[in-house]
Amino acid sequence: MDAVIDGRGLEARLEAAALEGMTTAVWAEVQPDKPAVIDPDGRTRTFAEVNANANRIVRRLRAAGLQAGDAVALVMSNRGEFLEIQAATLRGGFRITPINWHLTVDEIAYILNDCEAKAVFAEARIATAGPAADQGTGLKLKVAVGGAIDGFTPYVAALDGLDPSDIQDPVLGNQMLYTSGTTGRPKGVHRAAPMVSPQAMYALRGYDAASVQLCAGPAYHAAPLAFDVRAAMGAGATLVFLDKWDSEHTLATIAERRVTHMHLVPIMFQRLLALPEAVKARYDLSSLKYVVHGAAPCPPEVKHAMIEWLGPILNEYYAGSEGGAGFMINSEEWLRKPGSVGKRPELLGSKILDEQGNECPPNVSGTIYHQLPPGGGFTYYKDETKTQASRVGDYFTMGDMGYFDDDGYLFLTGRSAETIISGGVNIYPQEVDNELIKHEAVADSATVGVPHDEWGEQVKAVILLKPGYQPSDLLAQEILAFARDALPSFKVPRSLDFVTELPRSEAGKIQRGKVRAPYWEGRARQI
Repeated sequence: MDAVIDGRGLEARLEAAALEGMTTAVWAEVQPDKPAVIDPDGRTRTFAEVNANANRIVRRLRAAGLQAGDAVALVMSNRGEFLEIQAATLRGGFRITPINWHLTVDEIAYILNDCEAKAVFAEARIATAGPAADQGTGLKLKVAVGGAIDGFTPYVAALDGLDPSDIQDPVLGNQMLYTSGTTGRPKGVHRAAPMVSPQAMYALRGYDAASVQLCAGPAYHAAPLAFDVRAAMGAGATLVFLDKWDSEHTLATIAERRVTHMHLVPIMFQRLLALPEAVKARYDLSSLKYVVHGAAPCPPEVKHAMIEWLGPILNEYYAGSEGGAGFMINSEEWLRKPGSVGKRPELLGSKILDEQGNECPPNVSGTIYHQLPPGGGFTYYKDETKTQASRVGDYFTMGDMGYFDDDGYLFLTGRSAETIISGGVNIYPQEVDNELIKHEAVADSATVGVPHDEWGEQVKAVILLKPGYQPSDLLAQEILAFARDALPSFKVPRSLDFVTELPRSEAGKIQRGKVRAPYWEGRARQI
C-alpha cells in the first residue's frame, strides 16, 4: 500500500478497505503505535497488535475448516479480544453473533445452534459459556479467553505461531444480532448483504486523530456495538472499554482518557445527574464532543439537564436491530422540538398506520412503519412467518407507536408490542411467564412492565394460583426465588401480585394490556 496519510487520500483508502473488511489494516499502517483499545484493567493494545491478531484469527478459523459465510459466536464481556475477533470476522467473510453473556446456559446454547455457529470464543469467567458450548452441535473450534475452560483452546495458544501479516484474500464479513419477540425464542436479524458505514459519517460526528471513544455499555448490544466499537474501528479512534457501570468511575475515565465520543442510555444520564454536585465538579469533561443516546426514551427534564451540563453535544437516535430509516436529532433541533426523536428521513421513508392499515394524518398516533431498503433489508433468521408478520408492503414495524407533527418530526407514544424496557434493556414477558408457570402453585401468569421513576419500567408478575393455594408474602417470595433460579437476573420480576382471574382473549392469548392498565392509571406509559 502507498503510505498516504492525510486528507482525501486516506479517506479513499479507508472507503476501499471497508468494502473488504480491512479498515483496521489501514489504520495499523497509518498509526501502528496508537492505542486501539484499552481494557477495563488498563491493558492497551495498539492498532498494529489488533491488526496482527485479526490476521492470526482468520488463519486459525480457516485451519479449523471455516469458510466465508460461516458463523462465529462470542460470549464475552468488554475486552480487547472482542475487538480483535470483530476485526477478523470483518476481513475473513465470517458472520459474527455476539451473545448476551447474562443469559442462561440453555438460552446461550439455543443461540449458538440457531445461528449455526462453527466457532465460539468465550470468556473463562462466564460460568455458563462452557456448558452452553457443550450443547453446540456444529462447533469446530472453541477458544477460551482470559483463562481456561474445559474443552476449549486458550486464546494465546490458538494464535501461537500463526502469520500476523495481512491476509491477501479478504472478504467482507457480516453480523447477525438476536432480538426476541413477545413470544417464543430469540430471532436472528439477518441481512444478506453486510452494511458499510461511509467514512464521511465519521467526519460529521467530529472524529479526528485525537478522538477517544468510550464504550460504557455491553459490546454485544446493537447500539454500543455500532456507535462505540464499530465507530472507533472505522474512525481510527482509541476505544476505551468499561466493564460495568459506575457513575463516578465513568466521569473519572472521561477526564483521565480525554474521551471525545460515547454512547449512553437514559438511565446512565440519570445516574450521572444523581451524583453530588461536588463529585460532578471534580472531573474535567471538556474533551467531550459527541454523545449519542437511544435504546429507551429520555425524559425531557433529564435531557435538558444533560445539555445544560455538557453543552449541546447530545444526539438522539431511534432505530432497532432490524434497521430501517433511522431517526436522529441533535441538541439544537431537540430544544426546538422537545420529546421528538427526529425528522422523517429523506432517504428511506417512515409512515404511521392505523389498525385498518390507513395512513394517519399529522398529530394522530398509530403504529410506526419503516421502509425497507432495496432488496428487502432484513429477515428473521429461519422464521419467515415472523418476518412477514412485521411487514406491510415494503414497510416493516418494530411494534412502536407514535405520530408525526406538522413539521414531520416523530414523537413516540407507546408500544403495540408487549416488550418491557427497563433501564434501556428489552425484557420479553412471555419468556418470564414460561418459567413462572412451571411453579407448582401457579395456574396462570401475566408479566407486565409497571412504572418506575428511575428505570422507566420494572418487571412485575401477576399470578393466578391453583386451587388449594392461598396468597401470602411467603408464597410470593418462594415464586420469585423460583424465577431467580430459572432466569437471568435482569428478567426476574421485582415484585408480584396475586389476582383471582387473568383476562384472556377468545384465542387464548393473555390480554396483557388489561392486566397492565391499573398500574399505569393516571400517568402516560413511557415506551
